[in-house]
Amino acid sequence: MGNNKRLLLIVDDNPENRKVLGNLLINNGYEVGAAPDGHNALEFIDNEHPDLILLDIMMPGMDGFEVCEKLKSNVETRHIPVIFLTAKTSTEDIVRGFQVGGVDYVSKPFNSEELLARIKTHIEIKTLRGLLPICSTCEKIRDDAGYWHSIEKYIANHADVLFSHSLCITCMDKMYGDQDWYKNTKE
Repeated sequence: MGNNKRLLLIVDDNPENRKVLGNLLINNGYEVGAAPDGHNALEFIDNEHPDLILLDIMMPGMDGFEVCEKLKSNVETRHIPVIFLTAKTSTEDIVRGFQVGGVDYVSKPFNSEELLARIKTHIEIKTLRGLLPICSTCEKIRDDAGYWHSIEKYIANHADVLFSHSLCITCMDKMYGDQDWYKNTKE
């Protein structure tokens, strides 16, 4: 996705729900994927990792809790935030949603402004977590597939940051410490 739009995946067995929610998200600047059930959602995620998943619970075959458990047990997908968007409103269901790895729980019918605010919040608070193997010599980071990347490239691909390069005082002293012009700036 070169357009920097955030990709959201809607997983709901009701086509009208997917249509209404999809239009809301598209009209608010998101790119949207949709799946009618858990199996199709997992296939979609195998090909493209969304920035956030809106997941219904009551679906044929595999329910939303099981989908979320599968995502959270996979090192490549566990970082994707899941918001349960469902008609199930019992405390037991809400607690289970959080226990299986959901980051939020929104009841249907939903308030559009509230849902958009929750989506924005969860996309913005995604952070790098876990163990990052780093080479002690060149300081490249190894990804989950075993490939090595520069720190800048890895973080840029996994966080919403830009880099600005500079020199710290220690490095400036090493590089320019014997130069007269540099000595003069320190006086």
